[in-house]
Amino acid sequence: MHELSLAESILQLIEDAAIEQKFTQVKTVWLEVGQLACVEQESLRFFFTVVTEDSIARQAKLEIIDIAGQAMCDQCHQVMMIATYHQVCSQCGSYALHVTQGNGMRIKELEVE
Repeated sequence: MHELSLAESILQLIEDAAIEQKFTQVKTVWLEVGQLACVEQESLRFFFTVVTEDSIARQAKLEIIDIAGQAMCDQCHQVMMIATYHQVCSQCGSYALHVTQGNGMRIKELEVE
């Protein structure tokens, strides 16, 4: 259920940007969500709709862009795509992988008025 707090944080970031950049309405939010970020996208969409109901982002469309997981092996320095944490290196078999992409979430872009 941490998607509720994520939706509230997204709204706070939007409201802060609105004050700084002086816009009054948000039409679309493009959100990058990593496949390793443990975010249930349908729950996030639901809670985004709920928390933005009486805000400058009411009725804003939430566009989610999936970001694939990527890691680099600490042993052989091979860069590879990963679907879960604790995968084995496809090159050398090591479990010493360092995640380099796909474990975060960020607002990429806002369409505003």
